[in-house]
Amino acid sequence: MTGRTISHYRVLERLGEGAMGVVYKAEDERLRRTVALKFLAAQSFGSVEERNRFLREAQAGAMLDHPNVAAVYGVEEADGQTFIAMAFVDGPTVAGKLLLGALPADEALDIAIQAGQGLQEAHENGIVHRDVKPSNVMVSHKGQAKITDFGLAQMAGRSRLTRSGTTMGTPSYMSPEQALGRPTDRRCDIWSLAVMLYEMLAGRVPFDGAHEQVIVYSIINEEHEPVTAQRPGLPAELDRVLAKALAKNPDERYQHVDEFLVDLRAVRKKIHAARADKAEPTAAPAAVARMPAARMPAALPHSPRPAAISRSPAARRRLLTVLAVVVAVASLLAWWLLARQA
Repeated sequence: MTGRTISHYRVLERLGEGAMGVVYKAEDERLRRTVALKFLAAQSFGSVEERNRFLREAQAGAMLDHPNVAAVYGVEEADGQTFIAMAFVDGPTVAGKLLLGALPADEALDIAIQAGQGLQEAHENGIVHRDVKPSNVMVSHKGQAKITDFGLAQMAGRSRLTRSGTTMGTPSYMSPEQALGRPTDRRCDIWSLAVMLYEMLAGRVPFDGAHEQVIVYSIINEEHEPVTAQRPGLPAELDRVLAKALAKNPDERYQHVDEFLVDLRAVRKKIHAARADKAEPTAAPAAVARMPAARMPAALPHSPRPAAISRSPAARRRLLTVLAVVVAVASLLAWWLLARQA
């Protein structure tokens, strides 16, 4: 595929592959811009369900115009292939960043807040993503997070996408209601976003297991370990926020993503404030503190000369006048004493 021209797109390089499609970096030769092209996987050509899911992804993305959602330019067919043209994000997915371990706390919170802003836009347009996870959030080299892959999206006024005999979503990030195959709404996205934030902070998901059944059982029945136990030093307030976002009962969860974001911003502000407090100097300046004790200057002896003499010419003149008067008086007194003796 690399090096070929399909329609008016010149394919530059392969970026990645998922269960449903392959993504390439390409140049739009008409508009002279870099784009990402997602092609429906060959094994999905004959599947009506997968083609509908592919179309749903394009439709959901095209409905949204937000800095934290990857823009969809269109869905096209050429040379017998169906593909989605979308914005190219110059950076890795969150999953790629996690290959190096947990992220710095402020970076993790910033990504979660940006992804939440994208979800808020989707929810306000009647779209529930239903597959929020690290591989579906990209981060540009400038730090801008963008949600991608709305292939499992639930859209208001549209028929529900189902898959016979299975639940919809990725096991480790599914909400309890998804895992149980129950109806879902925007609160399942809040759960998944909280799972992703937990993973960014702790380097592992809160509910895990060797098999899908074990993961699902943990999601439905077990409580997660507080993130501060996994990573000491984080604000205790973060445990409360994540506990609410990961409540098993959707009615006990944050009801709207903007409520979740308010608390995440407060935690981020607390982390920044704590860092600023640590940065404030609490001892002597570093240059003095590093000076060996033997070189520390001793206290200067007291100087009888008034400090004002060296600083003020007027004070110096006043002192000279006083001295002249004193000398004159002393001279007169000496003359008077000598005259009496004579």
